[in-house]
Amino acid sequence: MNAHVPAVEVPTDPQELAQAVGTVMYAGDAASQGLDMKVEEIAPGYARLTMRVRADMLNGHKTCHGGFIFALADSAFAFSCNSRNVSTVASGCTIDYLAPGFEGDQLTAVAQERSLAGRTGVYDVTVTNQDGRNVALFRGRSYRIKGQVVGVPVEA
Repeated sequence: MNAHVPAVEVPTDPQELAQAVGTVMYAGDAASQGLDMKVEEIAPGYARLTMRVRADMLNGHKTCHGGFIFALADSAFAFSCNSRNVSTVASGCTIDYLAPGFEGDQLTAVAQERSLAGRTGVYDVTVTNQDGRNVALFRGRSYRIKGQVVGVPVEA
């Protein structure tokens, strides 16, 4: 027989809520964890993630494969658009690669909300290296779905 576990108390302070969402999301995000991404900062409509470029992330040109740069930008986008505790998914995105990433580079993706109206939002993500050089620009469009990240009852 399954016992119902009470829902986690949802913080009312927007910053505390964003941090709780980040903690819960990261705990269940095997992809971001597998790429050794770190959530360095999160706030309502904002997230900053980092990732070190490893040897197994390099393409045939010995630069960081664009898919890994995309994954970092996409994860920052996801943390940013879910930071208000409304379950949100991507409805589309674009990325422009501006400079290569190299083995050992520390890439940082900063995602910022540009628009949030009803169920849709627009987020810009800038990916830079440790020297502040722009590596990529990503724009994501979000769509809010049913549910929330924090405070959902858990069945035991």
